[in-house]
Amino acid sequence: MASGIKDKVAIIGMGCSKFGERWNDNAEDLMIEAYVEALEDAGIEKSQIEAAWLGTAIEEEHVGKSAVPLSMALRLPNIPVTRVENYCASGSEAFRGAVYAVASGACDIALALGVEKLKDTGYGGLPQRNRGSVNDLFWANASAPGSFAQLASAYSAKHGVNKDDMKRAMAHISVKSHDNGSRNPKAHLRNKINEEKVMNAPMIAEPLGLFDCCGVSDGSACAIVTTPEIAKSLGKKDLITVKALQLSASNGTEAQHNSWDGSYFVTTRAAANRAYKEAGITKPRDQISMFEVHDCFSITELVTMEDLFISEEGNAVNDVMNGFYDADGKVPCQIDGGLKCFGHPIGASGLRMIYEMYLQMQGRAGERQRKEEPVFGMTHNLGGFPHQNVCSITIVGKEGA
Repeated sequence: MASGIKDKVAIIGMGCSKFGERWNDNAEDLMIEAYVEALEDAGIEKSQIEAAWLGTAIEEEHVGKSAVPLSMALRLPNIPVTRVENYCASGSEAFRGAVYAVASGACDIALALGVEKLKDTGYGGLPQRNRGSVNDLFWANASAPGSFAQLASAYSAKHGVNKDDMKRAMAHISVKSHDNGSRNPKAHLRNKINEEKVMNAPMIAEPLGLFDCCGVSDGSACAIVTTPEIAKSLGKKDLITVKALQLSASNGTEAQHNSWDGSYFVTTRAAANRAYKEAGITKPRDQISMFEVHDCFSITELVTMEDLFISEEGNAVNDVMNGFYDADGKVPCQIDGGLKCFGHPIGASGLRMIYEMYLQMQGRAGERQRKEEPVFGMTHNLGGFPHQNVCSITIVGKEGA
C-alpha cells in the first residue's frame, strides 16, 4: 500500500528571478537567473543533476512544445528533460515530477524549473491562444475575471455576505498583499495602497475591481531536490523536506452537474484532505505556520482559506478582517506578496510559492521574515476556472516535524 512521500525528498537549492516586465530578457535569460541561484544554493555541480522538468503554460510565446530550450539554456549534460503543462499549476507539476523521481529512486538529484514570458505581446492581459483551436472554441464565452466574479457572487449568496462586507474583505486582502510585496525586492508590484484606493478603483467584473486582480509578469523559479541522506552527505543541515504533494483535477461535476453551487473549489478540498493525511496534519488552523495560495483574484484567496480548512466555512471574511492572515497574524497568507504583487508568470508561480516557504524555513526571507519559527509551510497552486481546474498542494517543513 502506498505510504506517501513524507520526508523522502529534501529541497537543497532554490532560486527565483526578479518578476516584472522584463522587456530586455528572453525566457532563457530568466531560466538562467533562477537556475544559477538554485545551483549555488545547492552547492553542487551541474553534472550531479540527473533529470529535469520544465513547467510552462503558453508554449507558443517563448519555449515551444518541448523541454529542449531548458536543456540548451542551462547546458545540461544530455540528461532526461521533460516539459509539462497543467494550466497555471504548471510550475507545481514540474516540481511534482522532480520530487516523485527522487522519491521513487529513479534518480538521486533532480531539477524543476518554471518560466513564463508574458509581457512581450504588449498587451496588459494574458496572451491569446492561437485562433481556431479546440481550446479557443471551448472557452469562447468565458473570461477569467468574469468566471471568478461568479465565484464571488455564489459565495456571497450562500453565506449571506452583503456586497459592502465582501468588497471590504477583498480590499483588505489586496492591501495586505501590497504591503507584503513592498518588502520583497523580487516582487513585480511594490507599491503600498489603502482600502479607499481599492474600493474606488475601476470595476473589471462586478464585484472584482482593478486591485482584486493579480499582476501579469515575466519570471522564472527553480528547485533542486534529492534524498535526505544525500543532502546530509553534501553537508546540508536543518533540512527542508517535502511533507506532502497532492494534485486534484476536475472530473466534470462542477461544469456539468447542479450538485456544485459555484461557491468553492472541489479540487482544492480534495487535494487538501489528501495532503493533510500524507503530512500527518490533523488541525491545519493550528499546525500550518504560513501559506501561499493561488490569488489570481482576491476572491480566490478568500474562498481558498476555507477550502484548505483553515477558516471555518462562511467565516473567512471575519478572519480576514480580524488580521488572522496578515504578515503579523496567526497564519500569514501571501507573506511575499502573492500572485497579486510578486506576479504571475504562469509556469513559474507554483515554484515561486515553494521558494518563499523555503526561505522562511531557513530564516532567509529578509525584511519579510516571519518572527515565529515556521514548522509547516503550505502552497496552493490552481489552474483553470472555478468550474474546471486543477489544484496542486505542497506542504514542506523541517525534517522530522
